[in-house]
Amino acid sequence: MVKILRNIRVVEMGTYITGPAASMHLADLGAEVIKVERPDTGDPFRAFKGGLYSPHFQTYNRNKRSIALDTKDETDLALFHELIAGADVFIQNFRPGVAERLGAGEETLRGLNPGLIYCAISGFGPSGPARDRPAYDTVAQAAAGYLRLLTPPTNPRVIGPAIADAVTGQYAALGILAAIIERSTTGKGRRLDISMLEAMSHFNLDSFTHYYSVGEVMGPLSRPVVSQSYTFECSDGKWIAFHLSSPEKFWEGLLEATEQQHLADDPRFSERLERIEHQDELIEILTPVFRTASRDTWCERLAAAGVPYSPAYDSSEALEDPQARHLQIAVSAEHPQMGNFTTVRPPYAFDGEPDTDVLPPPVLDEHGAAIRAELERGRSR
Repeated sequence: MVKILRNIRVVEMGTYITGPAASMHLADLGAEVIKVERPDTGDPFRAFKGGLYSPHFQTYNRNKRSIALDTKDETDLALFHELIAGADVFIQNFRPGVAERLGAGEETLRGLNPGLIYCAISGFGPSGPARDRPAYDTVAQAAAGYLRLLTPPTNPRVIGPAIADAVTGQYAALGILAAIIERSTTGKGRRLDISMLEAMSHFNLDSFTHYYSVGEVMGPLSRPVVSQSYTFECSDGKWIAFHLSSPEKFWEGLLEATEQQHLADDPRFSERLERIEHQDELIEILTPVFRTASRDTWCERLAAAGVPYSPAYDSSEALEDPQARHLQIAVSAEHPQMGNFTTVRPPYAFDGEPDTDVLPPPVLDEHGAAIRAELERGRSR
């Protein structure tokens, strides 16, 4: 399998999601990632649901090796610095100032390795009035104006996955790759600072563009109304979704599939801008229509009419879809202690070849002895 970053070594001292996600993306591309964890407890995400191998931890820590080091101990700190001396990238996601107290500040590590790419991920950035505020996913979503795009306007409550965490990890990996490319010509490392606030603000770019360009403050329904996106429950309790966008042929296909051609003459729906204005009324009309047949039946009808659609799967169904199976999106590996591990492979296919090889997330300090032995061999050369 293609391992594009096979010659890159990453040392990650990350917890929860942002730092581990950034290094996971690099590991998925073939980089060697050594995860440095606290002895006994490791990354706090390990115990998020008890034990030291929670599904939360598993999600962002595949394709890595684990070593437990207490950098407040002189011997362990020396081993950590030895790892840094031979690394290309270092990633941490502590609050500003914490890395320095752990012997992992940029100045210290840069002295050991001038070519090091040092990535510091934080909640609100390395300076400014909010610098020292603790931040987790929901806080970053809220600060960047994104939470209001997901939250129901009545009886508000936080919903959905940890988008800000995951997005920040992706942006961090992208910035690291840019620094790696630059270093190939300059030989110099870079410090990359990226905050969850900045990453989510960029991810929320469409909302800000609408506000600054036309004064529109977007809400949870702004995008699905304009894009003419819908989801309905079918007679079997399963859901289907479709997205009509702007081509008139998709609206016509929907009318054909649902046998609702008379709506083409209804002034509320005869043109796209009218359908945008009256989406609630259209949903009210179509809701009982979709409850007359099963999801499979509606899939067949929408497909025959050329409408962009998909079953609205849950996680137990999505990767069993024939197309997902064809693409081999779900991949598995066996951990010698923890058993079978199934995950989603990286989305890349280089030269037509997807990478279906995966290493299960490590147990705490799984590779500690091996990494120490490698360092010892390096000293004796």
